[in-house]
Amino acid sequence: MSNFTDNGINIIKEKLNAVENKPKPQIKLPKKTIFVVLVLVIALVFVVNNLYIVSADEYVVVRQFGEIVNIVDTPGLNFKLPFLQSISHLPKKTLIYDVPSAEINTLDKKRIMVDYYSLWRITDPKAMIESLRTIGGAESRLGDIVYSNIRTELGKMEYQQIVNHNNNMRGDIDNLVRSQVNEILIRNNAGIELVDIKMKRADLPPANEQSVYMRMVSERESTAQQYLSQGDAEALKIKAETDREVSELLARAEAEAKTIEAEGDREAAKIYNEAYGKDPEFFNMYRALESYKATINEETVIIFPADSPYFKYLMGN
Repeated sequence: MSNFTDNGINIIKEKLNAVENKPKPQIKLPKKTIFVVLVLVIALVFVVNNLYIVSADEYVVVRQFGEIVNIVDTPGLNFKLPFLQSISHLPKKTLIYDVPSAEINTLDKKRIMVDYYSLWRITDPKAMIESLRTIGGAESRLGDIVYSNIRTELGKMEYQQIVNHNNNMRGDIDNLVRSQVNEILIRNNAGIELVDIKMKRADLPPANEQSVYMRMVSERESTAQQYLSQGDAEALKIKAETDREVSELLARAEAEAKTIEAEGDREAAKIYNEAYGKDPEFFNMYRALESYKATINEETVIIFPADSPYFKYLMGN
C-alpha cells in the first residue's frame, strides 16, 4: 500500500514539472498597432500640457513670444497654443498690503510712527503688468503713494487729533487719502485700485519714548503735589475756621458765665441786705458761724481778744 502511494505522488510531481517546463505562448502585436498607441499617448500628453483651468478668483494672462495676447477672467477650461504661448496667474480677489511703518511730523512739530494697512485689487491685469510688472512691484508702488499722501495729510493735524479716539479726524483722512491715491493710480494707468486704507496704530518713535515717559511722570508728580498743596491749604483753612468758632464759643460762654455770676452776686447781696435789715444781730451771728467753718478744724488753737465777735458768739454772750 505504501509503495502505491509513493508511486502516485511521483507521477503527480512529474506532471507538474512537465507543465512548468512547457514553453509559454507569446503574444505579438502588429507594429502598426504599437505605432498608433504611441501616437495617441503622445497626443494625449501634448493636449493635457496645453490645457489650463481658470478659477473664479483669478486672471490668466496668455503671452505669445513674451507679448500679452489675451486676458482670461471667465472660469473654465481653456487651451493655449503649444510652444508658442505661455500663461501666468494673477489674483482677482481683494489683497491686503501692510504698509511699512513710517515716521511723520505733526502740525505741532511732534514726531510719531504711523502704521497703516491697505486693501487693494487688480482692475486691469494688462495695464498692471505693463506698468508695475509684478504683485510685489504693485505693492511697492502703492506703499510709496500711500505714505506720501498720509504724511502730507497727517502733517496738517496736531498730535492730539491723531491719537485721541474720542475726537479725531482719521476717518475723514483715510477717505481723503484713498481718493487721492486712486486718482494717482488712474492717472498713471497702473491697473490697480485702492479699496480701503486704515491706521493700525500711532506710536512715538523709540528715541522719544523714554523722554516722553519721564515728562509724563514729572507731570503726574506735579499734579499730585498740587493736589497735596491744595489739601494742606484746605486743612489749614478748616482748622483756622474751627479755632475761630471755638474761640467765639468760649468767649460767649465766659461772658454768659460772668453775667450769670454777677446776677447771682447781685441776688445774693440783695438777699443778704434783706436778711440784715430784718435781724441784724442774727445776720452777724450767721456770718460769724460761716467763717468758723472755713477757719476752724480739730487742731485749731484760737486766741481771741475779749472784745472779738468770734469770742462773743462762742461764749454765747
